[in-house]
Amino acid sequence: MAIGLPSSKRKHGQEQPYIPLGIFKLRLPFIHYGVEVPEIIQAIFMFVTGLAATKFLQDMFGVSFEVALTIVLFHEITYSLHQLLGDPVIAGWITPAIPLTVAYLSKYALGVERIEALIALQVTVGIMFLILGTTGLAKKILDILPNSLKAGIILGAGIAAIVGKYGFLPKEQGGVGFAMYPISMSVGIALAFFLLYAKGFEAMKAKGGSIVGIFAKYGMVPGIIGAMIVGIAVGEVQMPKIDQWGFFVPHVREVFSTMNAFAVGIPSLSMFIAALPMAIVAYIIAFGDIIIGQTVIEKANELRDDEKIDMDPNRTNILCGVRNLIEGTMFPTVTLAGPLWAAMTVAVAERYKQGRKAMDSIFGGSGTFNIVKWMAVLSLPLVALFRPILPIAIALTTMVQGFACFYIAMEMTKTKEEQGVAGVIGAILAIAGPTYGLASGIILYFVVQKIGVSKNRELKAVEKEVVAK
Repeated sequence: MAIGLPSSKRKHGQEQPYIPLGIFKLRLPFIHYGVEVPEIIQAIFMFVTGLAATKFLQDMFGVSFEVALTIVLFHEITYSLHQLLGDPVIAGWITPAIPLTVAYLSKYALGVERIEALIALQVTVGIMFLILGTTGLAKKILDILPNSLKAGIILGAGIAAIVGKYGFLPKEQGGVGFAMYPISMSVGIALAFFLLYAKGFEAMKAKGGSIVGIFAKYGMVPGIIGAMIVGIAVGEVQMPKIDQWGFFVPHVREVFSTMNAFAVGIPSLSMFIAALPMAIVAYIIAFGDIIIGQTVIEKANELRDDEKIDMDPNRTNILCGVRNLIEGTMFPTVTLAGPLWAAMTVAVAERYKQGRKAMDSIFGGSGTFNIVKWMAVLSLPLVALFRPILPIAIALTTMVQGFACFYIAMEMTKTKEEQGVAGVIGAILAIAGPTYGLASGIILYFVVQKIGVSKNRELKAVEKEVVAK
């Protein structure tokens, strides 16, 4: 049951109340939608996934945990812009792009140069979202791109995740995943893969049961908690020590003096040009997430005739563009600002499908989750409780994403030519970076899939005519 004021009630079949602002629809919690208790509980556990981004920032830029937490807090707050301005999906990182982003940034020297590279990348991604979203060119461009190139990009992200710094890269080469936490990470991967992908768990869910239902709701969280318990037991993870109480005070002044455009200045034009191939890769991945999110919400809405949900990809693009521009300038983050956290959007949509008594409005579920999630980041005891497992949380996130990238990429390719081209693109992208990956993909597409194809069709047509005669 949603907790809200009378102003949050809607008539059957109508949209949830809002204040019109052009393409945007302003909705405030309690006033325009009710707060949902189950999403409050989920957010208190699931915030640890977003918190894991602090580890990326510390590893890549050498900043203090407090500075990293300040950047993550701002990033988490911007998620709420989606429900605030009319977008029902739960936004997230551009997760498949993270290993590629890490590899891209690693080519720059630690310090000002690497910070400038991140600013240039995130601002470029933001501009692409705004331009392609507002003009409607995004879908047209992606429709033109061959499946082999799109699959190769996704495949490259999966390879980079598995063999990268937070995956199975050896310790002597800088690996901080399996090399540091072999036992706890193995347990976490096994649990997470089983809960998210295994046919056996699907069969268990079909039979029902309270414990199975709880595990199904929280997706990857049981894997993280299982890895934490095992890690503490075998000595790979330190026992959590809650030595601070109260709420976190953001270190905004320190961020503005060390880790944003106000501190290091606007990157050079050459930095923005160098960032363009990586930005294109990130946007292609993100646009796929927009399509997935729209499909999930529309499918859920088909079972609910009591609420009309307005899904607008242009609005999603604009909101992602604004988030990336603001964050890239003031609070840059390695994860970038994406349009979808697929796991949580699906979790909320599944509960929404159960009817109005289960969840009054989709905005109540997604809006409540996003607000409580950033509020949880402010809780020092909660942060202290989960801080020891942040490296494992990142490792599990990248492994889960890698698995998803592989099967999505394979589903996109139909012929052996497409599969071969995608495989080569993926390998080059993961090892040599986005510039070489995109360039090789374009060349391979024409060499393998296009040159001589029309002539071959003509010859086959002639042969058929001869046979017919």
